[in-house]
Amino acid sequence: MNNHNKLYIDGQWVESTSSHWLDVINPATEEVITRVPAASREDVDRAVQAAAQAFDRWANTPASERRALLLRVAELMEVRRDELVDAVTDSLGCPRHITGWLHVEGPIEAFRLFAEHASITEETAEHGHSLVWREAVGVCGFINPWNYPLHQFVGKVGAALAAGCTMVVKPSEQTPLQDYLMAEILHEVGLPAGVFNLVPGHGPEVGQGLCEHPQVDMVSFTGSTRAGIEIARACAPTVKRVTQELGGKSPYIITEDCDFTAAVRYGVDDVMINSGQTCTALTRMLVPAGRYDEALEIIRTRVGEIEVGMGEGAFMGPLSSMRQWQQVQDYIQLGLDEGATLVCGGPGKPEGQGQGFYARPTVFAGVTNAMCIAREEIFGPVLCVIAYDDLDQAVAIANDTPYGLSSGVYARDHTAALAIARRIRAGLCFVNGGEFNYQAPFGGYKQSGNGREFSIHGVEEFTEIKSAQLGVPAQ
Repeated sequence: MNNHNKLYIDGQWVESTSSHWLDVINPATEEVITRVPAASREDVDRAVQAAAQAFDRWANTPASERRALLLRVAELMEVRRDELVDAVTDSLGCPRHITGWLHVEGPIEAFRLFAEHASITEETAEHGHSLVWREAVGVCGFINPWNYPLHQFVGKVGAALAAGCTMVVKPSEQTPLQDYLMAEILHEVGLPAGVFNLVPGHGPEVGQGLCEHPQVDMVSFTGSTRAGIEIARACAPTVKRVTQELGGKSPYIITEDCDFTAAVRYGVDDVMINSGQTCTALTRMLVPAGRYDEALEIIRTRVGEIEVGMGEGAFMGPLSSMRQWQQVQDYIQLGLDEGATLVCGGPGKPEGQGQGFYARPTVFAGVTNAMCIAREEIFGPVLCVIAYDDLDQAVAIANDTPYGLSSGVYARDHTAALAIARRIRAGLCFVNGGEFNYQAPFGGYKQSGNGREFSIHGVEEFTEIKSAQLGVPAQ
């Protein structure tokens, strides 16, 4: 991968018109490992123009050809799997042995699944004297996050390619490396020039430039709710379609009669994986008051087993940046100031981890849902344990949040768990330890965003629906 110093526009690696650069820092070593251009508004315009010129041809490419190309992308991702793993590991700080299954294998599968939905634009339905079909929405601007950078890249790019859209992609400033690899892969498979364009840079230049550009038809954003609000405002004057996957403060209801040890340990792992930098993390664990102390003992045992570092035995790597580390430290201190009881962890770095943005896996007890640590997204390895008296109260606590991205229920069986899940206002529910599924839609309610990613529903987001009303045939 030798193109870090370029942008990818109109099928070519080109120089940026900007003289500014973005340092890419390894969170485990705090060292600069490379740098990429911080593109300008002029660069954004060049990329959008290329995407606009390529749109008609790509949107009208037969679905069979789009399908074959997406499958070839998945094949090359397999070939370059180790490079993708290195790219995410080096810039995000996830331990390498975890990066493969957490950050790379799923996106490869997702690309294959998107290929099977390319025919969506060639399906026509009859409704009385009308025909109804879907067409590609147009030129898309993608603003991607740093916490699951390849996952979210594929969720947007794979779906948009299947639907026949063209695009300009802005990777996160912190984790652009896997996007460069994907640009090389897309170039190698023969994607027509202009269909995919890669323009890294700062939000005010590249992100806002995409939102305000009159030839961008749709913007898809993954990030904080605060930033999502600004994205929506910037897109409003040109009436773009906007899809957003935003923040979360997800509840996890554990029932009295479930496999309690398995349920509690699952909840701890869900929060601590990826160093807590997961939008769907089940950061509010709701346990029956009668088993509260038992839950805390299980938590202490599991947290005590967690190794922090980058070695083969590590479960948690560093946080993504010094800024993120400081934010987590501030919230841990806030929890102490609010009167929550520290069960595990606390401020500072783990013992023996002087270098790198490492945080201690932290658990608070005695938490009420009125506390800031229970209401605001910390985005770090911090778990809040909340007691409830009955299931009605548990559901009320679960829904007492401005967010609605994810949730979890662990009950005696699926029937009992699903009855609770249906009462939780969230777009996703992990039932009895269920795993993420790329064949199911992903997205949230309320201030967790709008729209869905992955599955056929994710492809539908990148289409417009057209109807044709048929007159009486001439005699």
